[in-house]
Amino acid sequence: MEIDAIDRRLLAALQRRGRMSNAELSDVVNLSPSACHRRVQRLEAEGYIRDYVALVDPRKLGRRSTVFVEITLAGQAEEVLDAFERAVARIPDVLECHLMAGTADYLLKVVAEDTEDFARIHRRHLAALPGVAQLQSSFALRTVRQTTAIPV
Repeated sequence: MEIDAIDRRLLAALQRRGRMSNAELSDVVNLSPSACHRRVQRLEAEGYIRDYVALVDPRKLGRRSTVFVEITLAGQAEEVLDAFERAVARIPDVLECHLMAGTADYLLKVVAEDTEDFARIHRRHLAALPGVAQLQSSFALRTVRQTTAIPV
């Protein structure tokens, strides 16, 4: 399915404020409420809109540290990659895990309360991941830009 300018306006508006009512959304994109509702349903059905979530402030929950962890595996066999990915998916402190091209095999985004908490996460979870040959951790000093909005 091709999306048009109205669909793009709908997606942009919902990325900014996902909880707005259909009436508010229809006003924002200058569309009748019924047409707006049909388009949003179609965007959901086609998978353009994957989900609706609440973005929680990690600092309010005491998770003040963001750590990026580069992981190099001992091998690249499919079963090694699968075992690693299954295990990392069970670590609640890992917000993101990306298979990478370059020097590291995976890049993880981890949240922690502080350096002691990260040491616990490292000891208990990260160091125990299957197939890991090397880990390199970098603490973010400050978040300059963060968004979940995809350019449409």
